[in-house]
Amino acid sequence: MTIQVEVIETSSLGDRSYLAHDGHVAVVIDPQRDIDRVLAVAGRLGVRVSHVVETHLHNDYVSGGLALARVTGAAYLVGGAEEVGFDRVPVAGGDRIAVSERMWLDAVGTPGHTFHHLSYVLAGPGGPEGVFTGGSLLFGGTGRTDLLGAEHARTLARHQHASARRLSALLPDGARLWPTHGFGSFCAATQSDTSASTIGREKGVNPVLRMEADDFVTHLLEGLDTFPAYYAHMGARNAAGAEPIDLTPARPADSAELLARLRAGEWVVDLRSRKAFADRHLAGTLSFGLDGPMATWLGWLAPWGTPLTLLGESAEQVAAAQRELARIGIDRPAATATGSVEQWAGHDQGLIAELATASFADLATARAGAPAGGPLVLDVRMGNEWRAGHVAGAVHIPLPELPGRLAEVPEGTVWVHCGTGYRAAAAASLLARSGRQVVHIDDAYSHAADAGLPITAPDEEPS
Repeated sequence: MTIQVEVIETSSLGDRSYLAHDGHVAVVIDPQRDIDRVLAVAGRLGVRVSHVVETHLHNDYVSGGLALARVTGAAYLVGGAEEVGFDRVPVAGGDRIAVSERMWLDAVGTPGHTFHHLSYVLAGPGGPEGVFTGGSLLFGGTGRTDLLGAEHARTLARHQHASARRLSALLPDGARLWPTHGFGSFCAATQSDTSASTIGREKGVNPVLRMEADDFVTHLLEGLDTFPAYYAHMGARNAAGAEPIDLTPARPADSAELLARLRAGEWVVDLRSRKAFADRHLAGTLSFGLDGPMATWLGWLAPWGTPLTLLGESAEQVAAAQRELARIGIDRPAATATGSVEQWAGHDQGLIAELATASFADLATARAGAPAGGPLVLDVRMGNEWRAGHVAGAVHIPLPELPGRLAEVPEGTVWVHCGTGYRAAAAASLLARSGRQVVHIDDAYSHAADAGLPITAPDEEPS
């Protein structure tokens, strides 16, 4: 049988794990913490996991590598230069790992995303099949180089350029590329919609393989924006060795407990869609719908270690959210509740609120009929998005900064928007919880200019 590679996608975090096998034996690369998904794939294929490999110590999720290796009895391969708190098989660039008689991995030192990053060339009797690149060479870009501190970003960017060139020179153009990051993860310096690629394709489209080192470093560093605050906890946890995941149901809460938690100022999170939240929600709750990147934004905004209570329409919805949060180290919700808004409110209609919604066309109409300046517009997109263009006269507070800057939002009704509506829903719920009158612009930012709203960039603003 030829070598096969199974993709195990975690789209909510923008990552991929991989299981490569020869029909009998398998190696798993960069597994997420919920290893039941990996075990299910191995079981379906009827293969034995003999090796588990990490390309680097991850900053965007808690690894399931150690737990998977212990459950399966597999060898756990981690860079020998990494300082870790568990037993592992140390690996360095140049090492060859025989997975089976028909399949092996060649480790290649590819520093850049981290100092000790390794990529793994997957090969068989017919030669190289492809390369697992982790956070090194990605589809159309590379992994970011500032996660270990801004002071290292320039040095690592130069390493990243050299590492990508090393891989492109080492492998044939037809070799497949299997990156861990780059599908929405903030570990990627840029994003790509490509679902598959080869070394040859990347030579034609990837800036790291088309630019000289100095130009690439400038290009990479200028494009970096902030990354999730919870990243600060992931690397240390992975270096220590993460404990197995616990996905058993959290304790249910009744309406009285929910109201007590809200009165205490705790984060009570509504997992339903933002449209359902706008229609009716328990006053004081926060909108982080499971139909979007809930874990990324909730994990970023909520103070680390704060009690989280999850509200969902069903036990399945709450369980899915619990899994998502456990992947980033938020192990156990303080409480959960399922059912209807009426049940959560104890059937007290006075505790049920609505959230006004609008489009950019509605904003244009409101501005046309308002005094000079018009309604207050709050843009909660990230810095790079704002600098690329924004609604003239808008106030800019990136969503990750909003919880600590609510007092800076000018008085009056706030019309809040983002790029597509998801982040604006979270921002609107935060503002509403603080007592502000809010209109959630649940619309794509690309519609703003079409609605006749003037778009400008900072260097076009009057001084």
